[in-house]
Amino acid sequence: MSDELGTFNDPPQPDEPPQDAVPLDITGVTALLQNGEITEQHGLIRNSSNYTFLITITAGEESTLGVYKPRRGERPLWDFPDGTLANRERASFLTSEALGWRAVPPTVLRDGPHGIGSIQYFIEHDPNENYFTFGERVQAQLRRIVVFDCITNNADRKGGHLLLGTGDHVWCIDNGLTFNQVNKMRTVVWDFQGDPIAPQVISDLRRLRDRLCDEGDSYRMELEELLDASEILSFQQRIERMLKSGRYPRPGSGPNYPWPPV
Repeated sequence: MSDELGTFNDPPQPDEPPQDAVPLDITGVTALLQNGEITEQHGLIRNSSNYTFLITITAGEESTLGVYKPRRGERPLWDFPDGTLANRERASFLTSEALGWRAVPPTVLRDGPHGIGSIQYFIEHDPNENYFTFGERVQAQLRRIVVFDCITNNADRKGGHLLLGTGDHVWCIDNGLTFNQVNKMRTVVWDFQGDPIAPQVISDLRRLRDRLCDEGDSYRMELEELLDASEILSFQQRIERMLKSGRYPRPGSGPNYPWPPV
């Protein structure tokens, strides 16, 4: 890489099963990503919009693969401030953890061979599996993911950005186009539009709102280092709107689907 770089009848209320067991030590993996040494660089990951590298991070006898996205490899966008996508990747992980949903792989912000960027745990997965092949077996997880994408204002939820990992756990990757002030939600997952949101999900959203309202909360304070104050305010407003409606969103005017869909 160069150095230059209407009215309707309510459907049945969905049952929310117990939180999925996550076959991953989130705390340990996050610490390894943050503090380990980058010992190998395996080259660029093809078909990425921005410069994206596969790397190995090692600490003692432990090692893992990571997906490294340096800030200076981010393609400039007209509607997102330059050099902020890595911050948004990290903010998405923190939000997933604050909700207790563990939908985003461990993601840190740190220095690397090409400067500061996000490094995300590489999820082992079947590349032939994505949202369009999942069927009915992960519907409860997808319902949470739609809520997550709505409040984070994800502008690019392609089917291939949902990976099926160990234990049929669904992971959300490529979360850089999030937390914009202006409504930009674009997703392929409109399956639940108009349905009521499960009580447990509403409870999780209330807890997240309360943490955001507490200026001394650790989650709130880290968000302030990653996002503009106006973006955090818009984030809070989206949560309040979802709590008030209690329903999954419907597509609005303008583009609502990403392209390509996978």
